[in-house]
Amino acid sequence: MSTGPSPSDPRSVLALEPQRRLSVADYHRMIAAGVLDEDERIELLEGVIVEMSPQGPRHAELIRRLCDPQFAATPSGYIIQAQLPLALGPDSEPEPDVAVVLRQPGGYGTAHPTTAALVFEVSGESLRKDRFVKSAIYAGAGIPEYVIVNVDEGSLEVLREPDPAAGQYRSRTVLGRSDSFVSGSVPGFAFEVGRLLA
Repeated sequence: MSTGPSPSDPRSVLALEPQRRLSVADYHRMIAAGVLDEDERIELLEGVIVEMSPQGPRHAELIRRLCDPQFAATPSGYIIQAQLPLALGPDSEPEPDVAVVLRQPGGYGTAHPTTAALVFEVSGESLRKDRFVKSAIYAGAGIPEYVIVNVDEGSLEVLREPDPAAGQYRSRTVLGRSDSFVSGSVPGFAFEVGRLLA
């Protein structure tokens, strides 16, 4: 007989079983009312406010490299955003470490992007959350390509072919330091994994 969420259930990763989950609208009202500071390192995942992991210099440097146009070329129709919100449905507003989004005339001054072509999470202590919770959110939103930078193992976990109904990716490839990452969703965005992890 089951007594709670299974290890692969996102709720077990978040370690929370709130009586009432928040919507994105609730979350924004809390920010507008000053209950939450918009500069706090938090994000809304599956209706739960989750504190983001602290950033050490290594984590920050990997984000910098991924955002550097000299490291990986970004086509003119796309922009790279770092740790900014994606509005992905009624109860999730994650802030991925790096997201490549379509360039919009006039920008995103009135609403956060509702999708991305490519998302990266730099994972150390957050690996389980990134593998289970965020993977389900990104796949559910139909984001075509999600990459987990596994710092401890020195590899990239490349997830593709989202199944939004199932909330999972059908394809998973692990790239080592001697491999190259070539995006399937952002033309020309490519780099050597060893250069990223150097």
